[in-house]
Amino acid sequence: MIELMTNQDLRLMRRVQGWRPPRWIRFWMLLATRAGNGWMWYAWGLTILVFGDSNRFTAILSSAFSVAVGAALFLALKQRIGRKRPCDIGRVCWVSLLPPDKFSFPSGHTITAFAVVTPLMYFYPALAFLLLFCALSVAASRVILGMHFLSDVLVGCAIGSGLGYVSILAFSF
Repeated sequence: MIELMTNQDLRLMRRVQGWRPPRWIRFWMLLATRAGNGWMWYAWGLTILVFGDSNRFTAILSSAFSVAVGAALFLALKQRIGRKRPCDIGRVCWVSLLPPDKFSFPSGHTITAFAVVTPLMYFYPALAFLLLFCALSVAASRVILGMHFLSDVLVGCAIGSGLGYVSILAFSF
């Protein structure tokens, strides 16, 4: 299964690296990946704290808990698995972005994105579309910018969403 995933990942990586996206997509992907470094999640948290209802503290606590567990988990998994990044195998011709670390699996940006938005979407369903758009943009940017394989991002999405769900159960009392 891992070999099949890697072969498919490599095939997709080569296609993405040979693609020169339109200028607006390049801008969007660079903005999304920079926003996924943390400032977008802080902005969402501050917005919820200022404008949220009585659930705001539970929502923020749930998100913060799932992000903290997610960060510890992805750092441990990256060291243990040691998968090279796509940008270390081949170069994306239109971007020169330095990865935050040297390992690819799983995507920490994606784990964080979904660990934040899963609880926030639960407590504030009216914001679900915007939150999901932000998280999916971060996830897509990691593949398009050559920082991660698709499987890194898919696993990151599953881990982040799962941690977000567990934190909802843990803090919804």
